[in-house]
Amino acid sequence: MHYFSFIIPVYNRPVEVLELLESMTMLNYDKDFEIVIIEDGSSETSEDVVNQFKSKLNISYFFKENSGPGDSRNYGMKKAKGNYFLVLDSDVILPNNYLEEVEKALTANNVDCFGGVDNAHHSFTDLQKAINFVMTSFFTTGGIRGGGEQLGKFQPRSFNLGISKKAFQTSKGFGYIHPGEDPDLSMRLWKLGFDTALFSKVEVYHKRRISWDKFKLQVTKFGKCRPILNSWHKGSGKLTYWFPTLFCFGFVVSLLLLALGYYHLIGLYLVYVFLIFSTASFQYKNIKIGLMCVYATGIQFLGYGLGFLESTIKVQWLNKNPEEVFPKLFFK
Repeated sequence: MHYFSFIIPVYNRPVEVLELLESMTMLNYDKDFEIVIIEDGSSETSEDVVNQFKSKLNISYFFKENSGPGDSRNYGMKKAKGNYFLVLDSDVILPNNYLEEVEKALTANNVDCFGGVDNAHHSFTDLQKAINFVMTSFFTTGGIRGGGEQLGKFQPRSFNLGISKKAFQTSKGFGYIHPGEDPDLSMRLWKLGFDTALFSKVEVYHKRRISWDKFKLQVTKFGKCRPILNSWHKGSGKLTYWFPTLFCFGFVVSLLLLALGYYHLIGLYLVYVFLIFSTASFQYKNIKIGLMCVYATGIQFLGYGLGFLESTIKVQWLNKNPEEVFPKLFFK
């Protein structure tokens, strides 16, 4: 029998916490569960918001010095009373069947760590929907956040992740790299003999209060983190991680060939762009969002691809210390 503890780190986002807690009051679940909010050194705290829900939810609130989301999750799991922890980002909203689907999935496959699905709510802005599309689509990320079937083992992401108390205590939880702390945890769990799984019906609506500039910064950090993880976990590298980098270089080559009168390669890129545009436009029934998804795909591939290449050169080829060359990726 699982007793669930929600673990939610937050940094300067009281409005998001309000929306998340409101969605939790509407969960269709007849068993007790707890919510642990960890304020990670915020200047704009969520304490007043949390106090509004204490009569409706079994909720506890902790304030600590800023040490990053990974360490804050670990802090929360040490304080929690449950035997199974459900880790969420503060910018998600839960559908009312969330806990029902978690319990149903764990009953069928009682793994020590799972990842759920990332989706966009109908109320989200066009920008939020466009970024959600490129982060979850099979055409851009292989569906790693959108419930697509995966080749090999699944690496859960911490916006919607479950982990047993046993697995947490054995692994000591998340590391100090960010982003990248979630795939790092998955690979350490595998080495310790734990299994992970994708639960495709365990869904959250991931709001992502983000701009184009913040999105580019985020995907660039993702790209920089992957070679670091590959150096920590030998044998974890995959050829597919090179795809965004090769995509960008291929596009430059296609333009050079176009100038010389060769149209075939640029034609392939145009077909790909049309697939992104048509799929997104159909999914959201909105041509504007389709165009925004094309732009977001370009940002994603350029940011991730160049970040991945820079990190590969510095960390894997030149053997430089990741914490020295990319200090902003690490919390102490």
